[in-house]
Amino acid sequence: MSKATVLVIDDEKDLIEMVRYNLSKEGYDVIAAINGEAGLELALQHGVDAIVLDLMLPGMDGLEVCRRLRSERRTQDVPLIMVTAKSEEADKVIGLEVGADDYLTKPFSPRELAARLKALLRRATAQQAPREVLRAGALTVDLERHEVSCGSQTIDLTATEFRILHFLASHPGRVYSRNDIIDAALGRDVAVLDRTIDVHLTALRRKLGPCGKHLQTLRGVGYKFENS
Repeated sequence: MSKATVLVIDDEKDLIEMVRYNLSKEGYDVIAAINGEAGLELALQHGVDAIVLDLMLPGMDGLEVCRRLRSERRTQDVPLIMVTAKSEEADKVIGLEVGADDYLTKPFSPRELAARLKALLRRATAQQAPREVLRAGALTVDLERHEVSCGSQTIDLTATEFRILHFLASHPGRVYSRNDIIDAALGRDVAVLDRTIDVHLTALRRKLGPCGKHLQTLRGVGYKFENS
């Protein structure tokens, strides 16, 4: 089996070398860029398997890099860990909103980074399900094509938003707690903020427009998907 290639985008050369050394020992190929523009180019040219992206970059910052990566078909589903020197919850929530799958706060241990990457890659390369198209009113969720539409309008979702929507739509009428959704749609290995699911559901409703009515909140209990 070929090695997974990890792209590190960070302006700290010492950190890049530390990550390269430790991930190489874990069996990964590591390529790196010291700014957002070069990182975008590498991601699109090399077809990487995972990305470690610093939030604070010179020029184009990590949030904009993440947005652009998620707007490209080739990189829209690549597992991405956002790295930040800031500890404020707001920065982490924003990173998740624009498409990051996980986050780490500097300084972090190489072992923790390797564990997070392993969990994300395992989830990304899990069994390939047959084509499945779910429909509820004007809403269509196409698993194989990774497409969501409301009527004639195609909806642009992050990979995490798509997984949450597909999970809930696959079990209409059933109520799930935040932990249920984290376990089923995100994976037990991924560390998330308490507000992560709320943030994703709010973003989903906004993006789905009139089809957002299918996502319902039961205060103090959780969330459910209603076909009607």
